Amino acid sequence: MLRLFLALRPPLPIREMLFDLMDGIGGARWQDDEQLHVTIRFLGEVDPRLADDIVTEIDRLRLSLTPAAPTVALHAVGQFESRGRTDTLWAGVTPHAALTALHRKVDQAVVRAGLPPDRRAYLPHVTLARLPRSLGTSPEIDGWIARHAGLASAPFAMTHLTLYQSHLGRDGAWYEPLLRWPLAPDAGTAGDFGGFASDQ
Repeated sequence: MLRLFLALRPPLPIREMLFDLMDGIGGARWQDDEQLHVTIRFLGEVDPRLADDIVTEIDRLRLSLTPAAPTVALHAVGQFESRGRTDTLWAGVTPHAALTALHRKVDQAVVRAGLPPDRRAYLPHVTLARLPRSLGTSPEIDGWIARHAGLASAPFAMTHLTLYQSHLGRDGAWYEPLLRWPLAPDAGTAGDFGGFASDQ
């Protein structure tokens, strides 16, 4: 089985801006450069044949996505909680309209491939840190959010939709790009980072 998701990657200057936020909370597991992305659709554990079908549907969808590279900006920070404790810190992106529309189109494509629709509310963001439960109510978290509440950037475009495989390890997840599709006419052609074999 393959643990997959589809995402957009912010350009390097934006990722460097996000790195400047990554301190001030002892014990936080900050994301590295390869982990910074905006998820469009989490696919979960799928078998390689279904993964092939998903790729086929995204290939068919691609012509209707171009030119549609979302242009957004960083906007504020936030947290996700589980059972009353903060477990994730994130940076927001705005406006949501283009990303939400892309999420909806991609969701429809993967449903045609055989996955159930995504029933969760879609909130575009870039995950910055994972927190252990022992830190879930630390005053450092409130201080970090207060310090970075005014986060803002110049507008930037995310020009490729990328299929990633998530590999889970003892130190967290690392993400392997498998395929990508351009979202703008000048963003090149669809790329293959190595792909996957149907007999995996």
